[in-house]
Amino acid sequence: MLGIFGIIMIFAMVFGGYLAAGGKLGIILKALPFELMIIGGAAVGAFLISNDMGAVKHTAKDIGKVFRGAKWKPDDYRDLLCLLFELVRLAKSSPVAIEEHIEAPDESTIFSKYPRIQSDKEAINLICDTMRSASMNYDDPHQVEEVLEKRIDANLHHALHGSHALQTVADGLPALGIVAAVLGVIKTMASIDQPPEVLGKMIGGALVGTFLGVFLAYGLVAPFAGKVKAVVEEDAHFYQLIREVLVANLHNHPANICIEVGRQNTPSHYRPDFDALEDALKTLKQDAA
Repeated sequence: MLGIFGIIMIFAMVFGGYLAAGGKLGIILKALPFELMIIGGAAVGAFLISNDMGAVKHTAKDIGKVFRGAKWKPDDYRDLLCLLFELVRLAKSSPVAIEEHIEAPDESTIFSKYPRIQSDKEAINLICDTMRSASMNYDDPHQVEEVLEKRIDANLHHALHGSHALQTVADGLPALGIVAAVLGVIKTMASIDQPPEVLGKMIGGALVGTFLGVFLAYGLVAPFAGKVKAVVEEDAHFYQLIREVLVANLHNHPANICIEVGRQNTPSHYRPDFDALEDALKTLKQDAA
């Protein structure tokens, strides 16, 4: 909703200010289809040249994040801590019993309590792979933490590809606007024998190209790229929380301490209240009893 409001405000302020200053939309509207064809078509073509089909689909999908925001909400962080608490506690009390859950998370009675997390393959793989490694005695906390950090960084790098692609397009749009403007000037020079009022409109139409390139770059595409990057980095905290809790578990801390380590490392605007989380954990203990 905020993204839609921002787009409306950009158009309202830019064109509203232009009209309020006495500008005429006629020249812009007449030149707009042709300038948009040149600039937009060239931008899309350059985008297709520099990316494979997977990256194109990834970027198109990422545009929705501008309006949806982060995938993981505060309740999801609380649920993740509860899920990890159940798994860590079970792993400590019965290393054999935990295997059925980490080997078949789709059928696990523990994972099924948290369907949003269960549907995220990366979160599930991160949890199950780490706990599986611990059961195979690959339990050096520092080595596991390094492996998890590299894995999360690699996933983050891949997830940011859409943002980088959009930013590249934004960087090129002003130059493409100049290309369109130069073509407009060339067209104008071919009509140099026309009266000044005709030449003025033609030059104005040519300058629409420069305006459009800069406007699209800094008014729309670059903000989209920035928002996608912010959302991707925000969602990365969810996976970093998994790392913090599981590494704490490898240090042989009690389950409650592992969860508190994770809670403390959760961003403040997503961090569950201590008392609320404690009540949720108590409920889990009572259900398991």
